[in-house]
Amino acid sequence: MTDSYEDPPTVPPGERAPLADGLRFAFGTLTVLPARITRWDRPAARTGMACAPLVGLVVGALAAAAGTALLLLGGSPLLAAAVTVAVPAALTRGLHLDGLADTADGLGSAKPAEEALRIMKQSDIGPFGVITVLFVLLIQVAALAGAYADGWARGALAAVTAAVAARLAMTLASREGVPAARPGGLGAAVAGVVPRGPAAAVAVLTVAAAVAAALPLGLPAAARHAAAVLLALGAAGLLQRRCVRRFDGVTGDVFGALSEVAATTVLLTLALG
Repeated sequence: MTDSYEDPPTVPPGERAPLADGLRFAFGTLTVLPARITRWDRPAARTGMACAPLVGLVVGALAAAAGTALLLLGGSPLLAAAVTVAVPAALTRGLHLDGLADTADGLGSAKPAEEALRIMKQSDIGPFGVITVLFVLLIQVAALAGAYADGWARGALAAVTAAVAARLAMTLASREGVPAARPGGLGAAVAGVVPRGPAAAVAVLTVAAAVAAALPLGLPAAARHAAAVLLALGAAGLLQRRCVRRFDGVTGDVFGALSEVAATTVLLTLALG
């Protein structure tokens, strides 16, 4: 996610947008997939961010399909894993990785909140950002390579679960009570738009879906996938709290960082399991 968008107009707090408008908002802001945004306001953001895990499902399925195809064509698990990690980066123009790098630079700067936010808005990436992105990508590829080595089904399911959990972390970061760090940008547009009840319901449904998807691989696998999603949300939640304290709120860069941290936690948990 990025902070280059204008503020949405003020609307009644309880108003909701139709599902179609919310889906267009979600796919139009979180991916490069063709989705013409028909509404740019708080109701559309509310519905759209509640639907963010569906975006993860599509992105994860496309990534898993690419990795699985390479594996079935004779490619190595490492090659399949590298391509699987590359697909989400391409589908988001690398914005989530860029947000991770910028957030790492801001957190590592030891500057006051206003100065740290200025550092995060700069186009260049500092040493903290470079190192963070490098190790996150290495962990993701290594973990996925191990999953693909156990079979295409385990690798594909790990990729999908990671992508869905990554977007679920964004849904929870958009819930009521989470402030925006600055008045403008996409972070401000989606911060605090999702009511706590629906956010919790989306989280429960997502965990249940992860369990159901992994059941064909056995009860231990289903339990590992549930644990992976829960641990991912915990890791993202800790980072979110740190960013709110450090920057006085969240930004589009923080949303990208939460997404990458959640995805990495899922893959690492499944690899250790």
